[in-house]
Parts: sequence; structure tokens; C-alpha cells
Amino acid sequence: MNRLVRGIMSRTRINYAWIVVAVIFLVLLAAAGIRATPSVLILPLEHEFGWSRTTISMVISLNIALYGLIGPFSAAAMQRYGIRPMVLGALALLAIGTFASTLMSMPWHMMLAWGVLVGAGSGVAANTLAATIVGRWFEARRGLAMGLLTASAATGQMVFLPLMAYMVDHVGWRAVAFMVSAIAALAVPLVALLLPERPQDIGLRTYGSSAPIQAEARVETKNPLTIAFAALGKAMRIRDFWLLFFSFFICGMSTNGYIGSHFIAMCGDFGILAVGGASILATMGMLDLIGTTLSGWLSDRFNARVLLFWYYGLRGIALIFLPHAFGLAYYGLPIFAVIYGLDWIATVPPTVRLANDVFGKLAAPIVFGWIVAGHQLGAASATMLAGYLRNSLGSYNLSSMLMGAACLVAAVMVLRIKGHRAHDLIGAMPA
Repeated sequence: MNRLVRGIMSRTRINYAWIVVAVIFLVLLAAAGIRATPSVLILPLEHEFGWSRTTISMVISLNIALYGLIGPFSAAAMQRYGIRPMVLGALALLAIGTFASTLMSMPWHMMLAWGVLVGAGSGVAANTLAATIVGRWFEARRGLAMGLLTASAATGQMVFLPLMAYMVDHVGWRAVAFMVSAIAALAVPLVALLLPERPQDIGLRTYGSSAPIQAEARVETKNPLTIAFAALGKAMRIRDFWLLFFSFFICGMSTNGYIGSHFIAMCGDFGILAVGGASILATMGMLDLIGTTLSGWLSDRFNARVLLFWYYGLRGIALIFLPHAFGLAYYGLPIFAVIYGLDWIATVPPTVRLANDVFGKLAAPIVFGWIVAGHQLGAASATMLAGYLRNSLGSYNLSSMLMGAACLVAAVMVLRIKGHRAHDLIGAMPA
């Protein structure tokens, strides 16, 4: 691999750190497309198997919960075993789980394939991977690099959702599962050939650093479970951790859990076909590619707490407006799509910035993994709650109002984050 990498370095003036960002961008893009797939499967699975929306929502909820809960252990395992082996294992799980889903006929089959296997693989190919890459490869421009990697999730939806919805309508949902399985498999050689563990392995400094090239301190003698739980134990004593955790819990409720899982089905309630709903989501994904990248740039320059206040506040207003958007002819949904799309996951770069400020470079990816676990637990809760309320009330209106109100609470909450270094968590861990 190093020979190929050095050949690329000799042919381009681009710092290899940005090529690593491009590789991980593609990995996260593929994983995001796979994570988004269940949202286009809700209606076809209801029609083919007669499964209720509550049952399917339970599977999506398990997928989302595992995606978050595996994050801190994944970040710790990357320190113990390396980034490349963990990413390769995640891609294998995604490929196997999505392929196996084509054979399912019972709800527990979907629970195993999409809930457990895809959920576990997604937990590695997630924002904790992005935070680990940024912390390891970048001293400067961290916000911009994190913004680009975070935006890959939105881009994954932008690229795949309309195509998947079209395929569901014309060739069936199994063709979608085959396609995303192939995409995960094709990403394996890309990672194996082009992803070094750290810049020092190929004779580079961390991007933006003027320090001499030297071996980076490692913690590979420690058990990943020990690392993850020790970081959690220390972080739980710090108020900023809980403010970040619960604000990100609300972030997950209002994004992956609600809009990401239920928006296409919500559009169906108003006579908008799956392709139309997926196209609106894709448009929001394209807008978020702009918004989240810009958020990363802003996070390098402005107060992260103030940025988060505006992001959560605007998202809350958009969600409260959503029930009315469907009744405003051609203007309602475009207005919602612009406000919500630019804001969709713009919260990630400033949240990572605050985690780095509070917990330090080594501990931040692991602590951020626990914060992401809160994000996904919020998402899982919202998926279940919205599915239950839709079955009980016949609409998503109350869910939209609740999610919007929660975002307004988060906007106030983030202003109380101090954002100052609180503890050297890694240094305090047992060997």
C-alpha cells in the first residue's frame, strides 16, 4: 500500500491528508446511502409482507440505536487495532447485512439483517470515524475537514435516495438491497489500498503542524472496552458532557430519527409518491452539503456555542412549520427544504470543536462517540414515537410540533456550555 500511496504523493501537490479525507468521504457516503435505505422500504415492505409501520419502525430504531452505541467502542478500537481494519470490517458487515436482507420473509429476519448487521457496520462508518480521522491527520483546518466528512452523510442521501425510490417502483426493493450491498463491497479495495493509519507512516506531519515528524503516542496496550468506559466515567463528571449529550440527543430526534426515517412516508400521506418524497430529501441533502461544509468553515472562526444556538433554533422553526408546508401549494415544501436542508447536520462540526476544546485531542473522538450514542438514542426514540403517533392519530403533525419544540430547548441548552478544557481523560485512564 505504501508504495502506491507514495506514488500518488509524488504525482500530486495535494497534501495526502486531503486524499484521506476524500477516501473517508466516499466510505461515509456509501454508509449513509445504506443507512437511508430503510426509509424507502417502509411502504413496499408494508405492501408485500403486511408488516405494520410500528414493526418496521422498531427495526429502523434498532439500526439507529446500534449505529450510535457502537461509536465510542469503535473509536477506542481504532486506537487499539487501527483505523483501516475497523473500516474494512464495517464495510464487510454492511455488504453481508444488505445482501442477506434480500432473503428475508419474517420480521426477525429484517431485525437481524438491517437492525443488527447493518446497524453495527454503520456504527463504525459514522461521525466517530470522521472525528478520529480529523484528530489524527489535522492540526489546522479541522473544522473544514470535519464539515466535509459530515456532509458526506447528506450527500449519500442526495446520490442514492431518488435512485432507490425509482428502483423500488420499477424493479422492486430487493434490487435496491443488491445495489447497496455491491457499493459496500466495492469500497473495500479503496480503503485497503489508499488509507494509511497515520501521516507519520508515510513520512508526513499532521496537516498544519510545524513539529518534527515523530511516532504518535498510542494506547494499543489498553482494551477498547476499558478505554471507552474509562472515558465515559470521567466525562460524566463534567457538566459540558451532559449539555453536549442531551443537545445531540435532540439533534438525532429531529434528523435521522424523524425526517430521515419518516419523511417519505409522510409525503405519501399527502399523495406525494416515494420518488417525489425521495427527491425532496435529496434536495435537502444537497443543501446540507453546502450548509455543513460552511458550518465547518465557520467553526474554525466563530464561537461554536453561538453557531449551535442558531442551528437548533432555525431547525426548530422549520419543523414547527412543516405541518403547514404541505398545505401551501408549491411554496410550502421548498421553504421547509431550504431552511431545514441548510441546517440538517450542520450541528456536527461545532459539536466536535467543543468536544476537542473540553476533552482534548486524544479523548475527544471517544467522548464524541458517546455523544453520538446520545444522538442515535434520540433518533431511535423519535423513530418509534413518530411511528406510534402516526398509527394512533393518523398524521405526523403532533410529531413535527414535538420535534420542533425540542430543538428550541436545545438552542437554549447549548448556550450554557463553557467549552474550556476540563480534564486529560486519556492520561487518566488505567493501562
